[in-house]
Amino acid sequence: VPKKLVTTVSGCADDALTGLVACNPGLRLLQGHRVVLRNDLAAIRGRVAVLSGGGSGHEPAHAGYVGKGMLTGVVAGAVFASPSVGSVLTAIRAVTQAGAAGVLLIVKNYTGDRLNFGMALERARAEGTDVRMVVVGDDCAFTKPGKAGRRGICGTVLIHKVAGALAEAGASLDEIEKKVMAATKVMGTLGLSLSPCSIPGSKPSFQLAADEMELGLGIHGEAGVRRMKVLPADKAVETMLKHMTDPSSASHLSLAPGSSVVLVVNNLGGLSCLELGIVAGAAVRCLENRGVSIARALVGSFMTALEMAGVSLTLMLVDEELVRLIDAKTTAMAWPNLLAGPATTRREEIPAPVEGPKKPQDEAGTGPGVVRVQRVLERVCSTLLDMQDRLNELDRGAGDGDCGNTHARAAQAIREWMRARPPPSAPGQLLSALADVVLEHMGGSSGVLYGLFLTAAARSLCGRSDFPAWADAMDAGIEAMQRYGGAAPGDRTMLDSLFAAAQALHSLRNPSANLLQVLAAAVQSAEAAAEATRHMEAAAGRASYVHSSRLEQPDPGAVAVAAVLGAVLE
Repeated sequence: VPKKLVTTVSGCADDALTGLVACNPGLRLLQGHRVVLRNDLAAIRGRVAVLSGGGSGHEPAHAGYVGKGMLTGVVAGAVFASPSVGSVLTAIRAVTQAGAAGVLLIVKNYTGDRLNFGMALERARAEGTDVRMVVVGDDCAFTKPGKAGRRGICGTVLIHKVAGALAEAGASLDEIEKKVMAATKVMGTLGLSLSPCSIPGSKPSFQLAADEMELGLGIHGEAGVRRMKVLPADKAVETMLKHMTDPSSASHLSLAPGSSVVLVVNNLGGLSCLELGIVAGAAVRCLENRGVSIARALVGSFMTALEMAGVSLTLMLVDEELVRLIDAKTTAMAWPNLLAGPATTRREEIPAPVEGPKKPQDEAGTGPGVVRVQRVLERVCSTLLDMQDRLNELDRGAGDGDCGNTHARAAQAIREWMRARPPPSAPGQLLSALADVVLEHMGGSSGVLYGLFLTAAARSLCGRSDFPAWADAMDAGIEAMQRYGGAAPGDRTMLDSLFAAAQALHSLRNPSANLLQVLAAAVQSAEAAAEATRHMEAAAGRASYVHSSRLEQPDPGAVAVAAVLGAVLE
C-alpha cells in the first residue's frame, strides 16, 4: 500500500477540510456536516446561492472555490465518494435561511452525485425552496459514451466560475441556469496519465508499465480509452487535442479555426510544476497552429485525482460575455489571481541590455610591459596544461575528476585570447580582461571563483601598480571569494594556497622589503599550504560531501593555485 501523509485513513477527508478552513478566514464549516460555506453568508441575501461538491481527493476542488464571486458553499463526501443527502439538504437550508433568492446545484455527472444531490433537491423543493440542478459532463474520452453519459471533470471549475460571477452580479436563477447550461455544452476536457492513484489505505487502482501512458482516464482512476507508449510532451498534447476535437466522436468539441477558447491545463495531482509548464506551452502552440485564439489560460492544480501523475486539458469556447465572467473578481483561494489577457507563444521578448563601450586601453599593446605579460601568461598556461592529468587524478578522490580539464580549458582560452590581440599591460585592465576570459570559457565553480578573485583584485589595481597595491589586490580577491564561495582558510580548498601566499605578500607593504625574497616566500607558502590540505577535513566545495578518510591526496584546487602562483612569481 503506497505511503500517505495522513493522521488517520478514516479521518482524512475531515482533516483536509479542517486544515483548509483553519488557514482561510473567508471559510466556515457547517456544524456536524462535511460542508464548507462562505463566512459572509449575509452578503448573499437577495442573490442566488451556488452550491457544488462531490467526493474528496480532488483538492483544491471543491472547497477551494468557495468565496465571493464563485461558490457559496460545497458539500464533501469521503475520498472518491458522493456526499450524503442529509449534508446536501442541510447546506441548501443554510443558504436559504441566510436569505438566498434560489439555489443552483452544480453536480459532476456521476451516478452517486446525481442521486444524492437530486434527492436533496426534491426534498428542498418540498420545503418550498426554488432549487435547480445543472449536471456537468465535459469528458471527451469516449467516442460513444454509454447510458451514463460523459463524466464531469475539470471543466466543472469553469462552470463554478461562470455561475458564481453571474450570481454575484445579481442575475436571476432562471438566467443563471440558462447561461450555465449553455456553457456546459461548449466545453470539453481530456485527461492523460503516467501513473495511477491510490485512496489512503488502499492499493493503486490500476498499474501502468514504466513506458506507458493512458489517455482519457477519469479523476478517480477509472479506465481511459487507450494505453500507449510514453510520448514527448508536444506529441502527447497533439494526441489529446486531436482526440478531443475528432468529429467522428460523439463527445467531441467542435473547434474551428478562428474560435476563441479558455484553456485550462490542470495537474491531476502528482505531475511536477516543471512538466506542467512544458505541457502548457505545448498546448498554446498547438492551438495557435490550428488558428485558435486562447482568450485566457489557467495553469495549475484545479481538480486532482490524489497523487496521479497526469494532466487534463479543458477547452471552453467563449464569447465576450463568458470571458468577462471568467475575469470577474473572486476571493476563492484556488482560483488564480492572474492579469487578464490572452495566452500566446508569440510574446515579444524584452531586448537584452547592450553592454556599454569598453574603456579604451592605455596602450596599443606594445613595449616591454606587454612582452613581460605575455611571457608570464604563457608560463601559466603551459604549467596548467602539463598538470592536467595530475589534477584530474587528484580530483577523482573527492570530486568529479575534471579539475585538470577545467584548468586546461582556461589555459587554452588565455592562449587563444593572447593570439587574437596583445594583452593590456596595465595591471587593473589585465586582470579584468582575464576575469572575462575565465568566466566565459573555464566553466565549473572554479571558473566563477577565479573570475571573482580577478575582478576584485583588478579594482584594487585601478590606476595603481606599486607593490602595496598588489598585496591589497590579493586580499580583495580572497575576500570576494570568501564572501560568495563560503569557504575559509583551513576548509581544504583553493583558498588555502591563496591565503598562505597573501600572508607572505603582506610584507610588500614594508618599503624596505626585498621583492624577490617576498615573492619566493609567497610561492613556498602556497606550495606548503597546498600540501597541508592532504591532512585537512573538507568543509566546503564538493569534497565536503566525501568522508575525510577517503581524501588522502592534497586538494586539486589548492595544488593548481600554488602552481599558477609559482609560474607568475617565478
